[in-house]
Amino acid sequence: MELSTIPQLFPAFEKELQREIQEQGEIRFYKSEEQLMRTGQYFRSTMLILNGLVKIYREDEDGNEFFMYYLQPGQACALSMVCAAEHKRSAIMAKAVKDTEIIAIPLNFMEEWMGKYKSWNHFVISTYRSRFEELLSTIDHIAFRGMDERLEFYLKKHQETMRTNLIAINHQEIANELNSSREVISRLLKKMEQFGKVKLHRNAIEIIQL
Repeated sequence: MELSTIPQLFPAFEKELQREIQEQGEIRFYKSEEQLMRTGQYFRSTMLILNGLVKIYREDEDGNEFFMYYLQPGQACALSMVCAAEHKRSAIMAKAVKDTEIIAIPLNFMEEWMGKYKSWNHFVISTYRSRFEELLSTIDHIAFRGMDERLEFYLKKHQETMRTNLIAINHQEIANELNSSREVISRLLKKMEQFGKVKLHRNAIEIIQL
């Protein structure tokens, strides 16, 4: 890791904190589709994303996935922070969407920095709040919207996160994450295509106007 990486991604951190992160953190690399976290595991550290993209989700007994949110460079996993701090098992899973680089911060430093650095304290609280708000938005769409609106919300979220209008994903993967069936998702996507909102490709969806 270049010395400039941490200051660039976390410019609000004090210089001393940036130095400690570089000295005490452990760089880890994950290939696309590789698991970073699994349900039931304990955490001895939390992770800051340096490069790549990480998907946070839950999985039921049948292996169906429920998409929660993405983690991008400059962000941290709030749920791993909570589990690490309270010594609890993980109730979520995390997977690299593309090749990803993280820096793992040991639990003892995470706790020490809360009282030592104001910027770290603010970062942790801000991370909790933003993830909570993101989950509320997801829950709102599940509880109060139809599947067509949920699908549009899902695609918009991917468009914003990936910063591209072409999303490499198939209908079954979307169905799994929205807890629906491939037939329902395919029918809705076809309807969206007829209205000029998307263009369907093999294992990809091009967003035209949502």
